[in-house]
Amino acid sequence: MRRIDILLASELSGGYAAFRHDEFDVVLHRWSDFGELPLIEGALWVFIDWVLPEMSGLELCRRLRADALTAHAHVTMVLEEDTLEDRKRALRTGADDYMVGPLNRTMLLDRVLGASVGEPESVGLRTVAQGELTVDVAAFQARWQGKPIALMPNELRLLRYFIEHPGRVFTRAQLIAALGKQEPPVDERTVDVWIGRLRRALKSAGAGNPLRTVRSLGYVFDAA
Repeated sequence: MRRIDILLASELSGGYAAFRHDEFDVVLHRWSDFGELPLIEGALWVFIDWVLPEMSGLELCRRLRADALTAHAHVTMVLEEDTLEDRKRALRTGADDYMVGPLNRTMLLDRVLGASVGEPESVGLRTVAQGELTVDVAAFQARWQGKPIALMPNELRLLRYFIEHPGRVFTRAQLIAALGKQEPPVDERTVDVWIGRLRRALKSAGAGNPLRTVRSLGYVFDAA
């Protein structure tokens, strides 16, 4: 199966339930905190409204293109009106294409699946690293100094997310959301279990304990 992760910077009529079609798994993320990305595990597609509560859609597009994690995402600007000047501004700023809103679930899936059929997997096959600690995303394998670390899937995905966001404190709720575990609901204390297993595995591999507990807040990955 080929996975597509979709970020939506505004509300979507029709809901955010995951969707499977032929060879595609489509996962939709409501992206309300523009400073924190969820865990992206497939080809990334971002839909941005022309006007947003905190900034313009053009400014958000510029930020996506400047971030290494999102620089190669497919960006669709959702225009309020189909004017030549707005289309030009969207494309000049870095959008790949545009459509006229308001956006709904059917329109979104038609656009994404119609454009993705026949395209090769374009993102997600890479390695992320902090020092000698690496996660091979394609192989779904963590390594310390080149030696494999035995991790359960949730702990591996959690480690990858921390490596991609070093020095940032995440609450338990944020980590659950980042891993896409809201449905069905996951008890926040489950995060403590994931962290405990991940710490033990890292220590056993000789990688020490880069995960720090921040009292009353959550957890942070301290880069070397």
